[in-house]
Amino acid sequence: MENLADFETRSDFLPEEKIALRFAERMTLDSNNVDERLWAELCAHYDEGQVVELAAVIGLFNYFNRFNNALQMEPTK
Repeated sequence: MENLADFETRSDFLPEEKIALRFAERMTLDSNNVDERLWAELCAHYDEGQVVELAAVIGLFNYFNRFNNALQMEPTK
């Protein structure tokens, strides 16, 4: 988890993992701005079903985070 913040510059992430993380970051921070370049990178490494699955998981966890933030819930250890 500690390494996620530096995923772009770290060599221990595979290229397809970096793209998935970039997609997650974009969906979380600016979901209206998934541009053609990122879309092309996703499609180069993942088929359509996998992209949909990634988007579903990212969206679901964004929902959980917003829900927990709104209710000021502390994460459990």
